[in-house]
Amino acid sequence: MVFNSKDLFFRMNGATNSRFLFNSGNNNLRMTASPDQNRRRFLQLGAMASACLLVNPSLALARAPLSLSSSKMKELTFRNLHTDEKLRVTYWKNGAFDRSAMAKIYHILRDFRTGDVYPISANLIDLLHDLQSKLRTDSSIEIISGYRSPQTNATLRGQSDGVARQSYHMKGLATDVRMEGVSLRRLQTTALFMGRGGVGFYPKSDFVHIDVGPVRRWG
Repeated sequence: MVFNSKDLFFRMNGATNSRFLFNSGNNNLRMTASPDQNRRRFLQLGAMASACLLVNPSLALARAPLSLSSSKMKELTFRNLHTDEKLRVTYWKNGAFDRSAMAKIYHILRDFRTGDVYPISANLIDLLHDLQSKLRTDSSIEIISGYRSPQTNATLRGQSDGVARQSYHMKGLATDVRMEGVSLRRLQTTALFMGRGGVGFYPKSDFVHIDVGPVRRWG
């Protein structure tokens, strides 16, 4: 489900009109509301991550890879190509997911068209990290699409036959990405080699689709 301000969580009011945004260069917050309001918003985001990881493990930890048992720190760097937001975050440390870091990842992977924030599968986040390790790069993961609301998915389906009715994007299980300094073909072949979900190759649109659904390939 997508959470809003009437629940424990909240829905952003658009990618550029949101009152709560993360700075592009670090993990701090840019305060555009009062300190108390932003503190409450931050706690709400952390609670969303906690709920995803603890209350609904089917969203977050289904088919958890063995690498999740590692005690080492895991870091990812993102850039949202639609909003130009940047995030560098350590999402795994001391043998556990960091709730505030996970919340920041949910935010940068939100539906930029509607502002909807949705819990992203921890398997998917960890797959992106492991993919970068295989590629021996720590460059930015450039986000073309992360979470996709039903409204956005329906709109895109009306524009293209290539959009699935029950897209994994709507479940927080998929992302369309490219990586700075890594060719699309190398990204695709490495993801296929790992065999941890679906991999779609879109050279004309300059991205690779990666999800943690059944293993399959196209494009």
